[in-house]
Amino acid sequence: MMNRQSSSWGRLVVLSLVGLYFLLPLVATGVFSFWEGGDRYGLRAYVSLVHQDELWESLWLSLRLALETIVVTLVILVPAVFWMHLKAKSFKPLFDFVSILPFVVPPIALVAGLTALYTGPAWFVGTSNFLIVPYVILALPYTYRALDVGMSSLDLKTLTEASQSLGGGWGTLFFRVLIPNLTSALAGAALLTIAIVMGEFTFANVLLFNTFAVYINYIGQTSATEAAALTLLSFLMTWLAMLGVLVTGRGQATLGGAR
Repeated sequence: MMNRQSSSWGRLVVLSLVGLYFLLPLVATGVFSFWEGGDRYGLRAYVSLVHQDELWESLWLSLRLALETIVVTLVILVPAVFWMHLKAKSFKPLFDFVSILPFVVPPIALVAGLTALYTGPAWFVGTSNFLIVPYVILALPYTYRALDVGMSSLDLKTLTEASQSLGGGWGTLFFRVLIPNLTSALAGAALLTIAIVMGEFTFANVLLFNTFAVYINYIGQTSATEAAALTLLSFLMTWLAMLGVLVTGRGQATLGGAR
């Protein structure tokens, strides 16, 4: 009994220290974001940010790119992962290997290769929509894994045979059978993509597009308190996305347990 209590106290102490390690910098950043000079504190940094058009333009650009990246990623990956699980399970090691390549290739090397490879058309390469290409690649390890886990929990062969036996085509199978059963996996992939795109800096900075992360870097060079406030807001958005992933993941586990 004594050993068990000592172990519980030991885990509590370790968790408390880890929590302080992560929370203290956030608390210090939050306090600094309210500093107005001397011993005065207030909301001046936040008010200043709200009235900056560049903030809303960069935020909207990143959100738009995140939504477009989600659409392109799901259009490509959902049929590919479905086909792999249904018809070509022997290809799974290849899919797994390709999905982790973005972890191996440095972003600066990837963006250099993309700029050398894609020279047109100008309506695509010359606009911010070009960022969708590296963003899809950057999010691949997370989106693929979310879809792979989601489809692994389904009996795709039975669902396909049941749909086809009732006269449903492939369109019906995808939109009325597969997608409703992948809601949690799709939501997790989408939220992870949003978190990645909102925080991505290298691609946008090299290609000279003023995304949210690039704007945060610019503010950090011009105003310390506004940079602290913007960092907290960015951190909050990222953690909300991660919380959404956690909630959808628990929902998927509950559905799996119910079966």
